[in-house]
Amino acid sequence: MKYFIKRAMDIVLSAVLLLLLSPIMILIALLVYINLGSPVIFKQMRPGLHGKPFCIYKFRTMKDLRDENCNLLPDELRLTKFGAFLRSTSLDELPELINVLKGEMSLVGPRPLLMEYLDRYTPEQARRHEVKPGITGWAQVNGRNAISWEEKFKLDVWYVDNWSIWLDLKILFITLLKVLQREGIRARNHVTMPKFTGSGTVNDGF
Repeated sequence: MKYFIKRAMDIVLSAVLLLLLSPIMILIALLVYINLGSPVIFKQMRPGLHGKPFCIYKFRTMKDLRDENCNLLPDELRLTKFGAFLRSTSLDELPELINVLKGEMSLVGPRPLLMEYLDRYTPEQARRHEVKPGITGWAQVNGRNAISWEEKFKLDVWYVDNWSIWLDLKILFITLLKVLQREGIRARNHVTMPKFTGSGTVNDGF
């Protein structure tokens, strides 16, 4: 029953938010086009429930700057002030409401990370994929990018083992406060998060 309620809440809230926020989303899309060009929407394959891939939608926040070998330059060189503003206010995440409406994501759950991380998790860390990924989650309201990968994954698994409708409502409320306060946007010495290369190790560039 609680799974039905969670899905119903996802459908209703994402549809209402898409309707109410559509003027803001259109304005953001226009500003992204003016500041960064096209495409306006950033699309990338991410692992969903049980690791099944899906295409996530976000507003673009970085320029497509590459070196002489066509490799993308580091985030700090590609992230503009406008893009940093979108990230700090979480406005870049708004298109993910479409993913929620499609059933690929939930409003609340572990954040969908990169496909390349799937074979780097420990068996315990991989349990984060036992539920749908979310726009916000227990790790996001308990440090977001200001905590280590290991801490994030422990919080994700804790959510998997303890989730309830009331916990989801609590996370949504705290998320609103965190967004207004702009807490935990970036990791120390990084504009986002360092790359996850396996438990206990990190590597620059995300």
